[in-house]
Amino acid sequence: MRERVLVDAESLAADLQIGGGTDPVAGRPVVLDVRWALGMADGHDQYRAGHIPGAVYVDLETELAAHASPAAGRHPLPSASGFQQAARSWGVSGGSRVVVYDSVGGTSAARAWWLLRYFGVAGVRILDGGLAAWTAEGLALEPGDVTAEPGDVVVRPGGMPVLDADEAAALADGEGLLLDARAAERYRGEVEPVDPQAGHIPGAVSAPTTENLRADGRFLSTAELKRRFGDLGVSTGSANGGVGVYCGSGVTASHQVAALAVAGVDAALYPGSWSQWSNDPAREVATGA
Repeated sequence: MRERVLVDAESLAADLQIGGGTDPVAGRPVVLDVRWALGMADGHDQYRAGHIPGAVYVDLETELAAHASPAAGRHPLPSASGFQQAARSWGVSGGSRVVVYDSVGGTSAARAWWLLRYFGVAGVRILDGGLAAWTAEGLALEPGDVTAEPGDVVVRPGGMPVLDADEAAALADGEGLLLDARAAERYRGEVEPVDPQAGHIPGAVSAPTTENLRADGRFLSTAELKRRFGDLGVSTGSANGGVGVYCGSGVTASHQVAALAVAGVDAALYPGSWSQWSNDPAREVATGA
């Protein structure tokens, strides 16, 4: 499963035929730069300063999410028509292979990975270790913007399992397992930087996304991920719907879904996540460990 989710920098460079090959364009994967993090406003500027050659910048706020609202959360899923238009502008066509990366261990790029798969694009992988892994290999960056030749992809929603608030509550209440991918202090309710209430969905298990990664920003080994999720109560091979994941707004939870996929577990995403749940006065909130 790992090779279906992740690609290393050396393999990507070879696939892009950087430093060799007779045709540097034909058959290349579409490479997407998804530099974003909570409170980070200069992702596009960072991209312009230097990115993987040929990579197209993707704006998470406008292209990987619909308009925020208290009822839907901070990063609702985009419409099929809106996402199709965006994906075509990135150069994605039917049958395209796509690689996504960022500068935060894949925790924002995984949102593009998840959405592309949700909308029916199967050949999508995350650059393991992100931009840091690329430069660590001594591979060059290029400055400026890249405008892709428009693609012709036709999207079809439903390629990945999703949860609404009631389904997430049912999993947490014993029908399965619901993982909270936020930082542990947010789960416990000690801090809440953006959403109206602090705490977590009652019954959810704390599983911070950052613990999927090594110190260098690469994913843990497959064996380590299986042990991590096993310790949290996840059984390898769980059926869709048996394991669900949420975070603040459905972004870093996508990284958790990817890590679970590496471990051989199909997990469902609750896109509304805490930003939707905590805005609903009818929903219970738990605090503490």
